[in-house]
Amino acid sequence: MFENTPFVIAELSGNHDQNFELAKSMITAAAKAGVDAIKLQTYTPDTMTLDVRHGEFMVSESDSLWYGSNLYDLYAKALTPWEWHKPLFDYAESLGLVAFSSPFDLSAVAFLESLDVPLYKIASFEMTDIPLIQAVAKTGKPIIMSTGMASFEEIEEAIAAIRAIGDNPLTLLKCTSTYPAKIADSNLLTMADLAKRTGCSVGLSDHTQGIGAAVAATALGATVIEKHFVLDRSAGGVDAAFSMEPAEMKALVETCRSAKEALGTVTYGGSEAEQKAKKYRRSIYITQDLPSGTVLSDQHLKIIRPSLGLAPKHWSEVVGRTLASDVQKGQPLFWDLME
Repeated sequence: MFENTPFVIAELSGNHDQNFELAKSMITAAAKAGVDAIKLQTYTPDTMTLDVRHGEFMVSESDSLWYGSNLYDLYAKALTPWEWHKPLFDYAESLGLVAFSSPFDLSAVAFLESLDVPLYKIASFEMTDIPLIQAVAKTGKPIIMSTGMASFEEIEEAIAAIRAIGDNPLTLLKCTSTYPAKIADSNLLTMADLAKRTGCSVGLSDHTQGIGAAVAATALGATVIEKHFVLDRSAGGVDAAFSMEPAEMKALVETCRSAKEALGTVTYGGSEAEQKAKKYRRSIYITQDLPSGTVLSDQHLKIIRPSLGLAPKHWSEVVGRTLASDVQKGQPLFWDLME
């Protein structure tokens, strides 16, 4: 599904602070960092929630980055204007990046289809929105879906909704839906189990700080890594606290690529590059000049490097044997030197 694995996505989210030139600068920096794709989010406050100012429409978790915020105002602050999508997509594509988005309602799917996006992302909080998932499946395009807080049964329901419509290429992302997420809450073994139980490609939507979880996920078979991106955390941004700066994203890309390359294949007997090094294993050598007819003892022999003589496993077979010819110190021992 992806030319590079892991396929690294820089999520712009609302870190552009609704500044178009800043958004373009973020895309430029992401491309220089070596990512494969940039992702936007396509919604308006009205497609996300109601303009209500009390109760459950307020962020009530005291440990949240957005504690005390009104949901409607928060989404108004974080949205990417829809008129920006095409110029940002075009700019990203001109830099060789894949450009796509997460739709949050049916109108967003229709809008993104008008832009002919190459794939779709279902956000973790939307993965129980079966009508949205069905609308995305009907496009026939690849889908990346964050599983977040979903139970395995809910994941199965979402997959079934897609498969009832089409055979869209599907990648499931392990995701911890806290912001920022604690590294200890990553539970990356779930990702590998998810691949085994569903047969889908898997990856990680990572909200931790740093690159450790992404590298570990790569080692466990992640084909996609998604990270929020910001030019400068100290300048703020709605998701800045758990977003990667350009130098960090570059390190993530390079380290994940190295981790993927290091996986290689199941190999015994050493790689091709190691074959020359085998000469520096140990073997049995003569330790002094000896005449023909000498009965070899452990005083005459030594197991040393290099490995041009008989292998050490033959030690008990050669001690006590009689030399058939004269030998010199430093000569590797072979069968034809003995009677």
